[in-house]
Amino acid sequence: MVKGIYGKLMAMNLKEIESLIKEALPDAKIEIQDLAGDGNHYSATVISSQFAGKSKIQQHKMVYSSLKGKMGNELHALAIKTKEN
Repeated sequence: MVKGIYGKLMAMNLKEIESLIKEALPDAKIEIQDLAGDGNHYSATVISSQFAGKSKIQQHKMVYSSLKGKMGNELHALAIKTKEN
C-alpha cells in the first residue's frame, strides 16, 4: 500500500483513474464518480468499441487490468459498468 509521510493511505484521484483507463482503452468514454467523497470509493462507467464480442466479465477484467495493480492498493473500491460503443 502506498502511504504518505504520516502513514495514512494515499488515495487515487479521479483524473488518475481516467488516465489509466484511457491509456488502455483510447476510444473509451469514461464517467467516474467519487461515491463517498473520500477518494477511495468510486463508480466508473466505461464505454468502448474494444468491448465488442466480449462478456461483461472480460470487459471488467480489461478495465481492472488498465489500473496496473493499483486496485486494492491506492484504489480501495471501484464499481464498474461497461458498455459496448
